[in-house]
Amino acid sequence: MCGRYAASRGAEDLAGIFEIEKWEPEETLEPDYNVAPTKEVHVVLDRPLKDAEDKRPVRQLRKLKWGLVPSWAKSPEGGARMINARAETVHEKPSYRRAFAVRRCIVPADGYYEWVTGTQERELEVEGKRKRPRKQPYFVIPADGSVFAMAGLYEFWRDRTLPDDHPLAWWATCSVITTEAERTPLAVAPAEGPRSLADIHPRMPLLLTPDRWDAWLDPARTDVDDLRALLAPPPAGLMRAYPVSTAVSNVRNNGPELLKELPAPEEGTLF
Repeated sequence: MCGRYAASRGAEDLAGIFEIEKWEPEETLEPDYNVAPTKEVHVVLDRPLKDAEDKRPVRQLRKLKWGLVPSWAKSPEGGARMINARAETVHEKPSYRRAFAVRRCIVPADGYYEWVTGTQERELEVEGKRKRPRKQPYFVIPADGSVFAMAGLYEFWRDRTLPDDHPLAWWATCSVITTEAERTPLAVAPAEGPRSLADIHPRMPLLLTPDRWDAWLDPARTDVDDLRALLAPPPAGLMRAYPVSTAVSNVRNNGPELLKELPAPEEGTLF
C-alpha cells in the first residue's frame, strides 16, 4: 500500500522534471517529509485550461487533496479511506473506473514509507504479550535518486450545500495506484533486514518510468486494455530501502531528519 510518503521537491524542480506548462504560484506547496492521507499534495496532469479557447490538454502542476472522492459520492467523508486503488481492479471498481479512463495523474514523491514488524516483535505478538507490536519504518526510493513518479487518479466532487461561487464548492482529490510488491532483490538493501520490497509489505505504489509518463497522462487514451498495459510493474532492481527513525510514525513530525538512514533498525524492531 501507500499510506505515507515524502515530497520535498519544489514546484520549479517538478516543472523541469515533468515539462510542466502551467502552474500557479499560489498552489505551490512547502516540502513535506511526512505526507499523510487528506493532506494537500502536488500532482501532474494533462488537462485543457479552464475557460481557454484552445482545448488541447496542457500539462499542469496542481494541488489536490489525497483521498479520492468520487463525483457521485453523497459526501466527502469516505475520501480518507480511498488513498489507494489496486492496479488489478482499478478499471472495474465503481469508485475508480471513470477516473481511470479519463482522469489520470502522476503523484511525485521522493519515496514512500512502509512499516515492518520485526521478528522479535512478531514472536511477542503471537504469544499475546504485546497487543501493539513496535514496527520499524523503512524509506523506499529509486536507487538512482530520481523522482518517484507514482501512478494516480484524480476526481472532482461538487459540494451541493454551497453556492457555485464558493471557494470550497468543488473538491479536487486524488488516489495512488498500488501493485504487488517486487520479490526480486533490492538494488541496494540494508545491512540488516528485508532483501526485497515484498519482505517489507505485499503492496507498493506503482512507479511509472519516464517512458510511460506521456501515455499515462494523455486524456485521449481511453481504451481500457490499452491503459491496463501501462499498469505493468516497473523493471526490477530500480529500488533501494533503508531503515529510518520511528519518529515518522507520528504524522506531527515533519522534517528532513525523517529521511536520515539508520545504520541498523532501531532496538526492539530487528527484522
